[in-house]
Order: sequence, then C-alpha cells, then structure tokens
Amino acid sequence: MKKSILILAAVTVFFACKNNSKTNADKITDSKEETKYPSDILPFLDEWKILLGDGTYQDSLINYKKDDFFYVEHDGKTDWVVYKTPNSGVTSRTSKNTRTELGQKEHWIPEVGGKLTGTLKVQHVSISGDARVAASYSVVVGQIHSDEGHENEPIKIFYKKFPGHTKGSVFWNYEINTKGDNSGRWDFSSAIWGNDMSVVGSTTDSYPAEPEDGIELGEEFSYEINVYKGIMYLTFTSEGHKTVKFTKNLLKSDFSTKEEVPQQIWDLYAAIGRDGIERETAYAGEIQYFKQGAYNQTNGKSPEDNIVWYTGSETYNGDIAKQYANGCYSEVWFREATVGASTQPIQ
Repeated sequence: MKKSILILAAVTVFFACKNNSKTNADKITDSKEETKYPSDILPFLDEWKILLGDGTYQDSLINYKKDDFFYVEHDGKTDWVVYKTPNSGVTSRTSKNTRTELGQKEHWIPEVGGKLTGTLKVQHVSISGDARVAASYSVVVGQIHSDEGHENEPIKIFYKKFPGHTKGSVFWNYEINTKGDNSGRWDFSSAIWGNDMSVVGSTTDSYPAEPEDGIELGEEFSYEINVYKGIMYLTFTSEGHKTVKFTKNLLKSDFSTKEEVPQQIWDLYAAIGRDGIERETAYAGEIQYFKQGAYNQTNGKSPEDNIVWYTGSETYNGDIAKQYANGCYSEVWFREATVGASTQPIQ
C-alpha cells in the first residue's frame, strides 16, 4: 500500500513538473510574440531610414520600433506595421507637416526608375481642421520626393475623409517641377476612388457630399508606383472597387505654358496666387527617392495665410498625448510593401 502511494506521488510530481515546464515555455513564446518589430513584418526595412512625428530620426530599422509612432499591431488575423503621427510635432526642414515616414536610402533618376508597392489601411485621420482647406483631414501614404532642385514631389498618394463621413477619398497629386522660382508651384490632383483634392467645404465646418465610391477607414487598398524609363505607371486596387491606372511622363512636361495650366489649378490656387508653369523637361535627370508611411497633411497653421495647405487644426500647443487623445493625428497600417528596380509594364 505504501509503495503504491509513493509511486502515485512520484507520478503526480512528474506531471506537475512537466506541466510547469510547458507553462514556462509558453511564457517565453508569448514574450517573443510581444516583441515583434516592424522589420519582422516588412523585411525590406534595411533599405529605409525613418523620421518620426516627435522628431526622432533612425537610419537602422532592423529590430527597431518606437511606441506610439512605429510598431506592430495584430488585428486578429494579420500583423501590421503601424505609422502614427500627430498634427503637430517635429518635422523636416522642407515641410510644415509632421510625419512618421520611411525615406528610401537608394536614390535614382527617372530615366533609371524604381518601383514601390504597398498594401495598407488608414485607421485614422484628424477630426479637426478647416473644411475649406484642401489638405484638411488627409494623410499621404506614399510618394516620390526629389532630392535636388526645388525638392518637389512627382507623386503623393492621399487618403482624406471628412468628419461624419463613412467613406473617404483616395487621390494622387502631381507637383510641378516649377520653371524658375518655385513660389508659383502647385499640385494637380487626380481622383482614384472618391474625389480629388479640390473638393472642399463651403465653410469652416460644412462638408461636401460623401463620395459613393469612396474607401472607409480600415478598408484595405494597394498601390504600385513603377517608374520605367522615365514614365510613371500607377496601379491602384481594392476589393470591391474598380482597378484604376494612370501613366505620367516625368521627362516631358504637360504644364509648360499658361494655356496648359488646368482649370482645377485656377480654381483652387487663385486665392494664394500660385500659377507657375513647369520646366519643359519636368523631372528629367533629377535625383529621386521613394517615401512611405504616414505623412500627416493636417497642421495647425492659419488658413488665412494659405487656404490650400494650412488647415487650422487643433494641436494642443504640440502636446502629442493630448492630440492622440482628442483625435488630432493620422494612423496608417501596412501589411505588405516592396521596393526595388522598375519593371517593364504589361501592356
């Protein structure tokens, strides 16, 4: 009898130890899962540097994250890289807008080209701003930026949603590489789903009609920017929406005379006197690089000084925690992205 009791006790201790061992292993596994980095989700991050909304600059992104700006979230089925930035923080020398955004380390000219892709969902845009201002309630999720000359942008991909609307608009802007002085520069905006940038409210807090074919917050869409031999080929896809494609010559301007300036520009930019023309060769021979993430377009600057780009948003004197708590920020999630050499487009 005593022998049976001793055997039973030994077996009980054995399995208890075994179960404890499993529990410890599970804890270790859980701990590892809790420390996922953006580079675990997007392996191409060795090809990028980043500027965060608090002014932090980092040029080595392997096993790097920063809470509240650049980190990993799981939505129940997929891991996502989060880019989050307030309406007011610390930004780059060439912009008045904050960003948590990647900058490509490799640079190239349009004649050589390159390709950037991304699959994302916008989770939040600022709920404060002036509805008359074209840039209000918007965020740029991908772009090409010039690294010389005027340092203008051949493409910026925007998501914009007015407060109270369920659906927002996705559009892309082409900024002219201005001939001569850059003070007359402007962006021509093309709608993808929903409206282009020029559709604004009639007063500070009245909004245009909600776009029927727009994209909701949390709804996935994808883009491809493929610059091949100086021509920019754009493809935009989203489940349940039509696929939209564009081509744009980056070596020869469409806007080199006053007669070629689109009516959209006369209507939108007249108030700030921007009516420049583009140099005939556009961006030919000029060094470029890709950017991707959350480039917040809603800032706290006064609309009275610039009714196109100064959105008059609430910024709580730059207090980032208060901006996050009160909806004055942009947040974009990416689950897939690639960067590399251009490819010949399929006709």
